[in-house]
Amino acid sequence: MSYISTAKADDSFYDANRDPAGYIPNFVQLFSGRPEIYAAWRQLNGAIRSSMDLRRYELATLGAATALKSSYCCLAHGKVLADKFYTSEEVVALAQEPANDPVDRAIIEFARKVALSADSISQSDVDELKAVGLSDDDVFGVVLAAAARCFFSKTLDSTGTPPDSAYNSLPENLRVALTVGRPIDHSG
Repeated sequence: MSYISTAKADDSFYDANRDPAGYIPNFVQLFSGRPEIYAAWRQLNGAIRSSMDLRRYELATLGAATALKSSYCCLAHGKVLADKFYTSEEVVALAQEPANDPVDRAIIEFARKVALSADSISQSDVDELKAVGLSDDDVFGVVLAAAARCFFSKTLDSTGTPPDSAYNSLPENLRVALTVGRPIDHSG
């Protein structure tokens, strides 16, 4: 599974963090030895997500995750986008090329820049988001979503935690496009 072994939490931790489909995600197993850190992550990420439009949150997260080459996060958040907002083909396009919609494109590109070179962001980058209708609060939400994704993606990838085998059931075009780094776990 991952490159490191962690102390295992009691069954209540796993039961509380079981995927709605019934399995225990690989990232939950990783954090089982540090449940307090996982709880803090969930609180932070939940606060960021709840302060944003869900579609924008998912776009920012996908943008950061593709830049970081985090298959786990691309698959998870690309699946949400495909389930709630776009077709599979549209999500494939979002992951691989600039979006057609100027707002989507601006959010994704800005999130990628936050993830890879935040020190190079300038007022003109922020102004591009404002030009397509985002407020200062909206821009800050994109920054928070992308920066938080850096923590989670880098934690998973640096520990060798593979995306859950459940992602193998995604449509092939979506699965292939969103597997941008570490391959999907085939053990489950």
